[in-house]
Amino acid sequence: MYELIQLTDKCYYIQSPAKIGLVKIGKDEVCLIDSGNDKEAGRKVRQILDANSWKLKAIYNTHSNADHIGGNRYLQNQTGCKIYAKGIECDFTRHTILEPSFLYGGYPCKDLRHKFLLAQESNAEELTEDVLPDGFEMIDLKGHFFDMVGFRTDDVVYLADCLSSRETLDKYCISFIYDVAEYIRTLEGVKTMEARIFVPAHAEATENIGRLAQYNIDKVYEIAEKITDICIEPICFENILQRLFNDYGLAMNFEQYALAGSTVRSYLSWLKDKGSIDVIFEDNMLLWRKRAS
Repeated sequence: MYELIQLTDKCYYIQSPAKIGLVKIGKDEVCLIDSGNDKEAGRKVRQILDANSWKLKAIYNTHSNADHIGGNRYLQNQTGCKIYAKGIECDFTRHTILEPSFLYGGYPCKDLRHKFLLAQESNAEELTEDVLPDGFEMIDLKGHFFDMVGFRTDDVVYLADCLSSRETLDKYCISFIYDVAEYIRTLEGVKTMEARIFVPAHAEATENIGRLAQYNIDKVYEIAEKITDICIEPICFENILQRLFNDYGLAMNFEQYALAGSTVRSYLSWLKDKGSIDVIFEDNMLLWRKRAS
């Protein structure tokens, strides 16, 4: 873990729970794409920087999930580097309580206020094209989170969390998605991309991303169909979530309730907006029901 993997003359990634991109932008200067999940990850990155006599100039955050920004504060305090994040992701990076609050739908109890969902705040600035290093292209990857982006440089594409590995999907089935329509649109675009190598944060680096992108797309439609079938009779959200966990053999805890629960609500919104399911209110309870064909 935290092994430095070289891809090209300029491009590397650090093997970690969420892969960290590292790109040389000068003789002795580098930037990071994300920073790992906590202060300890930041320390590991700092050791790699010191071992190679590299100076960290900036961290470009793909999005604001805690496992991607957890090392920000430590590295910024240690090196004085700039931190950039796009749009809403910048706000979430500055005010990290927003992530568990958003996931839970209210003030998060202590069970949700931990490093996996609540990173330390860092002094992030707005990510725009003009602050990118020469040769960097920013790629819109909305869907998994609000304004998530990836980066292409030296014909290497860093894909953040826009897809999951087959092993993860087979084991957990319900990967986190904020906007299902945008997620599918992003994956359809990723599926046709060409590059020397692709670096997803939670899957192996690969020269061909198309099959994995399609596997993720197929899983989205599988879950959507399952949710629609569950709603054949009017049913409340809690029972939908319970049915999904039981059918997929998943174990419920507070963190999974927040993450999978938020995702299932996103599926329900998408299915309602596209006319597959309806909402009714019965005895002061919101129920979801498959729309009659």
